[in-house]
Amino acid sequence: MTDKPTILVTGGAGYIGSHAVLALVDGGWPVVVVDNLTTGFRWAVHEKAAFVEGDVGDVAFMEDVLRTHGVRGIMHFAGSIIVPESVENPLKYYRNNTANSRALIEAAVNAGVPHFIFSSTAATYGVPEESPVREDSPKQPINPYGMSKLMTEIMLGDVAAAHPLNFCALRYFNVAGADPQGRSGQSTAGATHLIKVAVEAALGKRSHVGVFGTDYPTPDGTGVRDYIHVSDLAAAHVLALEALMAEPARNLTMNCGYGRGFSVLEVLDAVDRVTNMKVERRIEGRRAGDPPALISDNSRIKATLPWVPAYADLPVIVEHALAWERKLSAIRGS
Repeated sequence: MTDKPTILVTGGAGYIGSHAVLALVDGGWPVVVVDNLTTGFRWAVHEKAAFVEGDVGDVAFMEDVLRTHGVRGIMHFAGSIIVPESVENPLKYYRNNTANSRALIEAAVNAGVPHFIFSSTAATYGVPEESPVREDSPKQPINPYGMSKLMTEIMLGDVAAAHPLNFCALRYFNVAGADPQGRSGQSTAGATHLIKVAVEAALGKRSHVGVFGTDYPTPDGTGVRDYIHVSDLAAAHVLALEALMAEPARNLTMNCGYGRGFSVLEVLDAVDRVTNMKVERRIEGRRAGDPPALISDNSRIKATLPWVPAYADLPVIVEHALAWERKLSAIRGS
């Protein structure tokens, strides 16, 4: 038996959520997963985690889950994450990311859950006025995805001031890679993450990789991003949970990145080297809502948590993503 309390992971059948479940289970935490399986996969949920299929936006349902399982902390990953889609369908994002988060927060307050960790994003910054970008930099989202997440951060701040709940908002930069043990990875069909797309192309699952914009004010004209290994990100969530439990009056907002940026072309070059082949690149126009560069200042998280990234190496991230893509082919028989 463990003396650790039960943690709810919403979206635990999805990419980042499933890795957070792995980190929690590996650390001896009891876990319950709620996922509606619209984009997640039942097989991605660790066998030691309890699984409940359902809608995070249903207050009564979520309150019942929280009470039934004696949940004391929530990691909230459920939501929509595709920037161009958010521009085309903003109401979907304000429902899935903002309204559903509001419902979950209400259920947490009603059930007396004291700790809440929120999956936020660097998209809250929009086009940063400085680089690397700090947590106190202006929040000026340029797409509904970023705005939907920022609105939830604001809600959490207001609720934490009014109720016995503390929170941590972790602003992700570009998450990539897969569990080093091959237990989970990015499995969504038609994913838009660059490294996922590139390893799919390397294995013949796609004909090419689109390079969206070569006229940005960056060294090679392509977008620059701070790529973080998903397992390092998951580890940060567990450490953040422990920090919230240690100081119940403390709220945290922290960037999750390595503080180093790579351009689209640099990433594709790395994929070519790891796979020992040339992935076809096709130059296309800029995508709506994409800033030229997003690089984290990660000094706050390093000063606040005992977080030491284990996989802060682009070729390693690519290798793990490639290994998962091969395993996924075997799982699906393709």
